[in-house]
Amino acid sequence: MLVYPSLYWLAAAVLSDLGCAMDHKSVTIQNNDPLIYFHGRWDSSPGTWWAGSGFKLNVKNLASLGLNLGQHTTAPLTSVGVSFDYGEFVTVNISDGSNTIPIPSVKSGSETETVVRINVEGWQNNRMNLESITLNEGASLLPYIPSKLAFQFIGDSLSAGQFLPQGVDQAWPFLVGESFKAEHVVTAQPGAALSDVVSFGNEHGVSFQFFRTEDTGYFFTTDHNFTTPWNFARDKPAATHVVIHIGANDAAQNITDAQFVQVYTDFITRLRTIYHAQPIFVFTPWGWPNPDGTFGEYFVGQYQKIVDMRHEIGDKNVFLVNTTGWVTFADVFPDNQHPNVEGHQKIATNFQTWLEDWGLQPNTHWPTPA
Repeated sequence: MLVYPSLYWLAAAVLSDLGCAMDHKSVTIQNNDPLIYFHGRWDSSPGTWWAGSGFKLNVKNLASLGLNLGQHTTAPLTSVGVSFDYGEFVTVNISDGSNTIPIPSVKSGSETETVVRINVEGWQNNRMNLESITLNEGASLLPYIPSKLAFQFIGDSLSAGQFLPQGVDQAWPFLVGESFKAEHVVTAQPGAALSDVVSFGNEHGVSFQFFRTEDTGYFFTTDHNFTTPWNFARDKPAATHVVIHIGANDAAQNITDAQFVQVYTDFITRLRTIYHAQPIFVFTPWGWPNPDGTFGEYFVGQYQKIVDMRHEIGDKNVFLVNTTGWVTFADVFPDNQHPNVEGHQKIATNFQTWLEDWGLQPNTHWPTPA
């Protein structure tokens, strides 16, 4: 789905193009520059997998910005969200070759530092193969200092932003990360079950795929139809809080209550080999809202059982998040019952309130100043 930028951004694009045309020299940043802060999952090309993967830059004297992308970039284009100085994310369509990223005119030519954040929006058609970055003459990279607060979200379509105009950038996990001024990675795939079964075109479940670099769409990617282990040491900082909302597709694949509890508890056990003591938040389903006010429910009572089983073995840092009542029929798209834009905002607000009541307060500022 294409999203058209505002007139402000269209004007900025024209100004940016003119600025590039006037540049006699430029600064090329190679993709292995240590001052590029990569987040999410990237393969060795380097190319993105999973919605929300991208990078951040801290640039001094920014006047123009270009992305030079390789052949593994989704054709004919992939949509990315672009934010300057922690402002709103705006959709820009990019493709293989040279791409000019529009810069708001208020920042163009500034002698100050500019924080640029770019991430792929979609859960599919989301591969950005970064070869290099082009900046204007006189610009230089400075270190980007990440937030010490970092969320890892794990889920399916209800977390990946499926059907939203701006994809994951409008989804509740992304919104929560932004509201807490935290780093945030969303490892979520529409149609995927937690159980390692084929589900709605996904060759594997999240209990397998979470530990791989590639998302579950790898199976249909002709230039990369294989998986590689993900090196969690690349997540810097490591997640300080882990949030899981999953199970709808397990129910659709007729996974029994007992099977689901087993695969979920096994999954948490494996997560604990990476996140040894971090809080893990287990969402109950908000269900599938119907026009008459009823809900399609699944695995009723099983999420509480999963949390109780962790507590019984001494893992008290697993918490149940009861989402009952968070989503009504007014908060979903009527034809597919997935949360709409307003629904995701409502979920994000509810979870932020829940986290604050639990004891986690949002950061007052981003560590890298803008």
